[in-house]
Amino acid sequence: MDNKLIDKLLEKSKESFLLAIEIYNKPTIKYRVESFAYLICNAWELMLKAYLLRINISIYYKDKPNRTISLSECIKKIFTNDKDPLRLNLEKIIELRDTSTHFVTEEYEMLYIPLFQACVFNFIEKFNKFHNFDMSTIISQNFLTLTVNLTSFNETEIRGKYPKEIAEKIISINSNLRTYIENNNSNFAIKIDHYYYITKNEEAATEKVCISGDATEKIKVVKELKDPNVTHKYTMKKLNQEINKRLKEANILNITLNQYTFQLFCNYYGIKENPKFCFINTIGTLPIYSYSIQAIEFIVNEIKKDPYNIIQNLKEKLKK
Repeated sequence: MDNKLIDKLLEKSKESFLLAIEIYNKPTIKYRVESFAYLICNAWELMLKAYLLRINISIYYKDKPNRTISLSECIKKIFTNDKDPLRLNLEKIIELRDTSTHFVTEEYEMLYIPLFQACVFNFIEKFNKFHNFDMSTIISQNFLTLTVNLTSFNETEIRGKYPKEIAEKIISINSNLRTYIENNNSNFAIKIDHYYYITKNEEAATEKVCISGDATEKIKVVKELKDPNVTHKYTMKKLNQEINKRLKEANILNITLNQYTFQLFCNYYGIKENPKFCFINTIGTLPIYSYSIQAIEFIVNEIKKDPYNIIQNLKEKLKK
């Protein structure tokens, strides 16, 4: 095992990852989709090659000993399940990287941002798992969220803007990616959903609107049914398992969340009273609680602030 080569690959991988994030989040960069795809693929390739070397697998072609294998070959060697959402995510971004030199429109950003965001989170997780290094030590967590173009995808506008062949190509890519997103988990794509609520409390509002039943420009009340199986899909057991997994990945080993310690967080932070974190099914005699990914992220972030004292602090604060 060549430790010097592994270290060199990992350092270059970190640099490529940071550049991908920086370029994508710069509003003045016009080619950020293409640049991100190229740099994030480079970061993955270097990181995976370092891992193959770590487990004593050659990164060179047998018939061409001076040439290292491609990212696609690395993926096949490490992620052997071709239905793995993480592998599918990388393969779709590789396709984009390989075709971006020919043609990319501004609409590609809204198509690929859910995949890009998942790719960032997947990279951080695998870097930690394969090389025991937490990327949040070199880039703040709040910078890991990619900026989003909020323009919606409109097929009519696409057909009016581009020649038929190009328009149909963009629409086909959108349809293909939507199918993959619906049939895979967050390792393939991070869904971007926008929720709007009406409140009479002006301090809690970010926008003010006027409600009208027949006007064309004023807002109308829309009743929306939300599926808690999508928005709040975690039971307490699965929530604790996911939190413990994330803590382990962050090398926080002194805390294991269980029913008792989770209840401390619920009591102090009002987890069960916050609809963003908890959904209460009141059908039947006893309420059934389910939790969202936001609840997991909130608890993990609170633990990271003071992992050695937070449980004791919660106990003491709840006694008062």
